[in-house]
Amino acid sequence: MTCGIQVVKKGLDVAAAEFLELASEQRLEILSRLYEQNLKVSTVAKEIEATVPEVFRNFERLVKAGLISKESDGSYSISTAGRLMYNQVSLVRFLSENKKYLQTHMFSDVSDKFLQRIGSLEGGQHLKGVVKVLEKWKEIYDNAESYIYNVLFEVPYTADFIEPIVKKIGQGIKLRSVFSNSAIVPNDRKQVFEKQGFKKFIEDGKVERRMKEDVKTIVILNEKEACVMFPASDDNPDVSEGFYSKDTGFHEWCLDYFTHCWDTAGPFREKMLEGK
Repeated sequence: MTCGIQVVKKGLDVAAAEFLELASEQRLEILSRLYEQNLKVSTVAKEIEATVPEVFRNFERLVKAGLISKESDGSYSISTAGRLMYNQVSLVRFLSENKKYLQTHMFSDVSDKFLQRIGSLEGGQHLKGVVKVLEKWKEIYDNAESYIYNVLFEVPYTADFIEPIVKKIGQGIKLRSVFSNSAIVPNDRKQVFEKQGFKKFIEDGKVERRMKEDVKTIVILNEKEACVMFPASDDNPDVSEGFYSKDTGFHEWCLDYFTHCWDTAGPFREKMLEGK
């Protein structure tokens, strides 16, 4: 046991040393610029309006840390380790910018492989209030040109939501939804469902549905924009706050999360929703 603790402690010491190398706005700026292309010290110094000696000291520190290296032409390039370290900055920024949100929300049903990439959501617009969230939700439906993908706990069957979906399906978009087996649905769901012709859409393969136990994280996306809502601290789904973006990395995270939920979900069972 003592040996294990020592190994962990040593690992923490190493991690702390690496974080120390990133604990400088200028060093992060250097990594950011080298991430895009090789550059010389004088060029970076001019771009960030700092003195050459000051910038050179930080270049040397990053070289010593193995995060960048000097090339034969005098320029510097970022190393693989430097790229990986810099990629974690987005995670820190996401956590820092959303501390208040994270005090009242959790990631209980999000697996580690997605938590490790949570920094991809950094560029998301924080939506606060049910009205703002539902407005973006509807926009995603309205703007869809190829597909609409959902992971849902609560099923919206109001005209504002159903009519755009029906119109889009008629235009050839694909609708895929993963529902919670304890989904909240309106009392008149069946009547609306039949009236709008969803049964025919399902028979034609234009609408596909699956079910997953206890959906807590909600995702709505089309081919170019996405919205995600994480559960509240009481572990219940929360549609009063969320994040929205057209950013490529944000969209990719949401698409991958949807695909994971879709691949691990079971068949849709109408009886699970009967009487609700």
